[in-house]
Amino acid sequence: MDTANDADRLQMLLYSAYDSDTVRDMERPLLDDGTPLMRMAASAAAQVTMTLLDDEDLAVEDARIAVLVGAGDNGGDGLYAGAILAREGAQVTAIATGRSLHDAAFAAFVHAGGRVLVLDPNADILGCATGFSAGEAGERLQAAVEYAQGSHVILDAMTGIGVAGALRGIPGTIAASLGLTSRLPDRPALPNNEPSADLPLVVAVDTPSGVGVNDGSLPGAYIPADVTVMFGAMKPCAMVPPASYACGKLVLVDFGFDIDGTVPAVEMTDGDFVADAIRLPHLSDGKYSRGVVGLVTGSTRYPGAAVLTAKAAARTDTGMVRYMGPQRAQDMVLSALPEAVIGKGHVQSWVVGSGVPSGDDADGKDIQRETIEALLRHYALPGDANSTDGTDDTERDASDALAMPPIAVDAGALDLLPDHVPPQVVITPHAGELARLLNRLNGGDADDDDAHGGTIDAGDVQAEPLRYATMAHKLTGATVLLKGAVTIVVGEDGEDGTRVILSGRAPAWLGTAGAGDVLAGMLGALLAQQDGTLSANPSFVPEIAAAAAYMHGLAAAVASGSEQRGWHRPELYGHAEKQRFSSIGHPIIATDVIDAIPQAFDELIS
Repeated sequence: MDTANDADRLQMLLYSAYDSDTVRDMERPLLDDGTPLMRMAASAAAQVTMTLLDDEDLAVEDARIAVLVGAGDNGGDGLYAGAILAREGAQVTAIATGRSLHDAAFAAFVHAGGRVLVLDPNADILGCATGFSAGEAGERLQAAVEYAQGSHVILDAMTGIGVAGALRGIPGTIAASLGLTSRLPDRPALPNNEPSADLPLVVAVDTPSGVGVNDGSLPGAYIPADVTVMFGAMKPCAMVPPASYACGKLVLVDFGFDIDGTVPAVEMTDGDFVADAIRLPHLSDGKYSRGVVGLVTGSTRYPGAAVLTAKAAARTDTGMVRYMGPQRAQDMVLSALPEAVIGKGHVQSWVVGSGVPSGDDADGKDIQRETIEALLRHYALPGDANSTDGTDDTERDASDALAMPPIAVDAGALDLLPDHVPPQVVITPHAGELARLLNRLNGGDADDDDAHGGTIDAGDVQAEPLRYATMAHKLTGATVLLKGAVTIVVGEDGEDGTRVILSGRAPAWLGTAGAGDVLAGMLGALLAQQDGTLSANPSFVPEIAAAAAYMHGLAAAVASGSEQRGWHRPELYGHAEKQRFSSIGHPIIATDVIDAIPQAFDELIS
């Protein structure tokens, strides 16, 4: 066996997620060869459950386990797992939420001593009473909920990857009774995502019921898991928020899928990925060749943003920072960073908008907004009938915009963004800012597929961040970096498609004033180091943007002393990982993050 190639494959499995159709395609050759995937999945789910019980000092033979069982193969996984637990002495009841059960798995479950409670009066399940009255159906449903709530463990095998949209009928009622409805679990952000000690513990079989498997949404009632045992490959819901927050601890069961040439739906950054984005200094380098960042940040009202972006850019492996802004901000930048150069000059990247008021907040004419508007005009692509100067740019040559240096457009500059720009334009909104941008681009309406129609708000973006980040990329052409506990970057893949890269490295302590300004400065520095390659290779832009988000999060982790993060790498089933003390850390401010950037670099390149 080629150990290096095997290690690369496992790394790919742990940090990539594949949509439902792709997973089925990868399963098919194994199923055709007779590989017992269902038995393998069930064995892993049962073993994880027994480990959880052991961690809670509960003997398997004393455990009460409820298995929520759907009609499909996911239900079969749950029934086989229940059979294993029953043979170990546990009291196991399968709660059948559909009209049928996987025949072989059901037979194995009953043979092992498991009990079955059927909820649908129209079910056709061998040996089980059906055709009962509506009144009895209600009583059975109530009994099922009470049994599950009184159990030590709930094995959630209702839906798997075959259901799209909100749960309806009996599964929806069960999820609403046992779980949550379209809102996030309300719990502190703790290190390692370890299960809580609250009973019942929930083990999701492949995916938690009710989550958007491919888009990471929470479209309705769902059952948040303490542990999700995922089979074969990661699904997007394990990485994309808000569904990723409902998965709990991730355990990946490797089925040996052939992933060569298979394109993941989303990718998650790690330290090796980010290290490749760092340009180390060359012996022949001077300040200009190491990258010059131009900043149009801060304002009379918010001068501190100028300091934060300048110091962050300077710390992030760049040769020079040029600053343009009002006199007070200039003075503050020079006081904090005497190496900064004031005024115009050649740059390899721009950062604009941090600490600049938006159009709604600006008091009359703002020198920073005027400068940014003039600069962004050069990035407008032909056909931009709503360009920033109010003229029709259909006659402009696209090469002019494509030749411009990469630019990070943040905060108050987002409402100055031309309608159509090249991919080296990276926009860095939070949820509210992205909602405002989309409303402007859509004329106040969401797209034709929008479920609610009308104006988009921050809550909509938080509920479906991948969808709206992708929408913004498709509408503008810009690379979109949507900030959050898991930051989502959407850009070009180099083959007329989109590439989605996520970063979940940051601890929750990073939610503090000025943190976005620091990210903008760091992003500008990494963009400046690419020496003109991004215009020729736009598929690299999302890699650099995601690397900046990861490095930003890592610096925050160093500053706070925290091992908590927005996304935790899955545990690979069968590969025991040593438990170690994990620190939740302590509060930080934005300047702490800047001070920790050198140590973050050291960790990445050592």
